[in-house]
Amino acid sequence: MILDSVGMFDAVAAFPEQLEVAAGAAAVAVADAALPAHEDIANVVALGMGTSGQVGSILREIAGPLMAVPLVTHRGYGAPNFTDGSTLVLAISCSGDSEETLDAAQSAHEDGATVICISSGGALERFATENHLTHLGVVPEAPVRRAALGSMLVPALLTLDAVGLFPGAAVWIRDSIDQVSRRRDALIGEHNEARRMARRLGRAFPIIYGGDGLGGSAAERWKTQFNDNAKVAAFANQVPELTHNEVCGWGQDGDVTRQVFQLFLLRHDFEHPQTSRRLDVIDDILDEVVGAIHSVNAQGEGMLAQLLDLMLIGDFVSLYAATEQGLDPGPVPILAELEARVRSL
Repeated sequence: MILDSVGMFDAVAAFPEQLEVAAGAAAVAVADAALPAHEDIANVVALGMGTSGQVGSILREIAGPLMAVPLVTHRGYGAPNFTDGSTLVLAISCSGDSEETLDAAQSAHEDGATVICISSGGALERFATENHLTHLGVVPEAPVRRAALGSMLVPALLTLDAVGLFPGAAVWIRDSIDQVSRRRDALIGEHNEARRMARRLGRAFPIIYGGDGLGGSAAERWKTQFNDNAKVAAFANQVPELTHNEVCGWGQDGDVTRQVFQLFLLRHDFEHPQTSRRLDVIDDILDEVVGAIHSVNAQGEGMLAQLLDLMLIGDFVSLYAATEQGLDPGPVPILAELEARVRSL
């Protein structure tokens, strides 16, 4: 019997429907929102922590390369020094109570930026209301914040579309829904690839590598889902960067690393040709110094579909990894303890 007190398996399995509902709700909300004119935007800053920060990473990797102005992600207090009246800020927090994001949104507002707040309520919504700022809801809600990725991502994408920076976002979202629906159906059966990978992982520590920014963003999601759901230390990096440093740390203690680490290589169709070659070499070099290498290949039409496809696979692998160890993937009491101890200082 699977221990799942908050319904994480159901929440992850409902990811396609989450995107669908979010698209409908956000389309109406964004259409009614007061947004800046395209020509008044010189740069975009996405604020967020945790899963909300991952939304910013997705925006940077998917919309960023196609935008005429730079998109920067910011995870922390304060706002970037360049923030001014020509900056569009997307302040994203599922609960609305992430103190770092609230602080950064306040700083950006003081700097004259146009701040769009995306949350399910909390202090961020109150801040938006008090300052007559646009607030977009997180619809549908999820049992925990990390399960609300789609509900936060969609309104951000449609906002960029509405101001003319990422036209066609609705098509990208539709193609993604189609792909993650197919992937979900393949991963909810009794015998599926995600469960097999989790079973083989056992009690080893996962290391996740991806190619370029898209693969790196997926790798980060895998890492944090292993952390939160399976309560296991995990590590992530991306090629080509790791081929200039991290690879040097492999090989010296191969007899040890083979016992404790397994590698997940996340592949997609949008890798730079040299990145693909580097990933192939990494696969060969590390074959003898890790316990296993799992190759995970994205599918889907377009960059967003393939990125969300990789992320969904990682969500399921982490849940099955928790199941293999008899762990409840939902609760993360250490986070509440950490926040309480910080507040007490």
